[in-house]
This record gives sequence, C-alpha cells and structure tokens, in this order.
Amino acid sequence: MSIVNSFDPSEEAILSPVHLTKPVDGFPETTIVTFSRYMLNTFLKHHTCVTIGTMSDGRMIYETTYQNKPIALFRASIGAPPTVALLEEVIVKGARKVLLFGSCGTLDNALTDSRIVVPTHAYRDEGTSYHYVSADAGDFIEVKTSGRMAEILKDIGIPVVMGKTWTTDAIFRETRRNMELRKEAGCITVEMECAGVMAMAQFRGVDAYQYLYTADNLDAAEWERRCLGGLPSNTKERFARMALEAAVRL
Repeated sequence: MSIVNSFDPSEEAILSPVHLTKPVDGFPETTIVTFSRYMLNTFLKHHTCVTIGTMSDGRMIYETTYQNKPIALFRASIGAPPTVALLEEVIVKGARKVLLFGSCGTLDNALTDSRIVVPTHAYRDEGTSYHYVSADAGDFIEVKTSGRMAEILKDIGIPVVMGKTWTTDAIFRETRRNMELRKEAGCITVEMECAGVMAMAQFRGVDAYQYLYTADNLDAAEWERRCLGGLPSNTKERFARMALEAAVRL
C-alpha cells in the first residue's frame, strides 16, 4: 500500500489529540504560529505575553492582547508532521482560526522579490496530507483562505503575490529536476508545511491561513542562502507586527 492510498475517512484514531490535551475555557479563537525561536522571542520582547498552557512536548503557549483581541501564540517545529500534530492539540484546546507565517525558498525570484507570498495551492510532496485528504483530490491541496489572506495583507499595506507552493518533506532532496517539474506545474515557492496544514484544517473544519516570506533562492545557477536563518532584528519586529495586524482581522 502506497502512502498516497493511506486516507481513512474515519475520525476515530488509536491515538487522538484528546488523549493528550483537553479544551481550555476562554482559549483565544485565533492562534498565531511561528516557526522561528528568534521570531517568538521578538513577540515576547515587544508585546505583553502570558503563558496560558503547554503542549504535550512541553513547549509553551502564550497569549497576548492586540487591539483588544486575545490571540494565542506558539512556536511550531519545522515540517508538516510536527506542525500538524501541534495544531491538532491547539484545536482541541479551543482554537478555531490559525495563522501561520514563515520563510520559504523562491522558485521565481523576479515574481516574489520584496513581496509576501500567499499560497493558493500546495503541491503534496509530503506524507501528512494523505492521512487527512484522499489522493483522489489531486496532487494539490487548495488553500481555501488565500483570497481573504491576500485581502487582509493588502488592507494593511503589504505588497503580496499569490501562487502555488511546493510542500516537501525532504529539504535536501530539492533536486534541479524536481524543481523544474514543480515550476512547470505553477509553483513559485517551496516550503515544508502548507499541504499538510491545509489538509488537516479541511478535515477538522477549522480555518487555516498562511503567508510566506522568501529567504533562500533556488531560482539561480547556484543556491543562494540570502536571509535564510538570519533576519535582521528590525525585520523580525516588522513581521511580528504584521502577523498581529493580520490576526485581528481574521
């Protein structure tokens, strides 16, 4: 049996997130998810945050108030499997809208340069999505919230570009051949979470929003690191404010 044939429509699972966590009274409806420890520290440094819980792996969940709206916040791990597992716990606790933002590699530098990217579809080159949405749905997961996400960012003055993204589990197997195939299919970025997150959100009936900022460049004769893993402090502060401004509009 292939991974693409793994989908079981039953909601029953041997290990369920309700075995690890419980609903929390007053848990914020909206949760911001960052993938960077440094970005999380930027939130904690510049905004009043209180701890409101922990995940089963011990990581903290914080709450802040922005424009009179309570917002939960936590740092996910890179990759679809751990991110989806953590989101499953947060949904049990009470989250109904999740906003994820993080870096991506660009496959079309001219199109994405200096713009935030809102993914519209995610190519399923990972395993997680096949446990939440059947392979019969196709190679791409639609990001059903992309139109609203782009509208919100434009409303707060952020230039955006919309397009397909390539979600992969294998960061060191982004070969030239596979990149060209994904570009032919319309992908403009590559990252590691979108397909899995959006499949899980559809299965669980919650709203997941995502936007990306480009870091490394694959659209060159040789790989270019650029700002991968090293955003300036003022950029991190700007991105944190952007996430809060977007979250209060969801």
